[in-house]
Amino acid sequence: METEKTFRTKTGFCHVTADKIILTRDGVIGNISKVTVGNNVSRIQIIYGLLSVGLIYFAYDSFTKGDTTTTLFFGLIGLYLIYGIIKSRNNSATPIIDRKDIRSVTYNSGASGLTRPRFEVEFNDNGQIKKRLIMLPGTLTGGQSEAEKAVQIMRDEKLLG
Repeated sequence: METEKTFRTKTGFCHVTADKIILTRDGVIGNISKVTVGNNVSRIQIIYGLLSVGLIYFAYDSFTKGDTTTTLFFGLIGLYLIYGIIKSRNNSATPIIDRKDIRSVTYNSGASGLTRPRFEVEFNDNGQIKKRLIMLPGTLTGGQSEAEKAVQIMRDEKLLG
């Protein structure tokens, strides 16, 4: 009897066992992800925060010089990064999620050619509700067939409704 089901993700593999979901990183993209993100998203949020501060500074500088177009461009990008930081404050990059802690799993098929298909796993992490995104491979790397396989595995394991 098979005790573990596996599918590819953007940075490696997702192993669904009877009691856990385990995400492993593999290959070049996985190694880069290990260095930049690690097991939490705070590094990315700090980078986004520094970028947004710089962009808002450039927007202010352009505003004082009377350049409306540049002000709007830098200002909107800076505000968008701040919005991303706020929206992702409860995200997690944990590689192991106990199935008993999972509250819900939703699937987003993504916009073809624009965004990747992904699972959003809401789980209890020491009394806090966290969200873990499981990004699936893109369309150029066989993402459609891998997404279908992943959805079937999650349904078979009764994680996805």
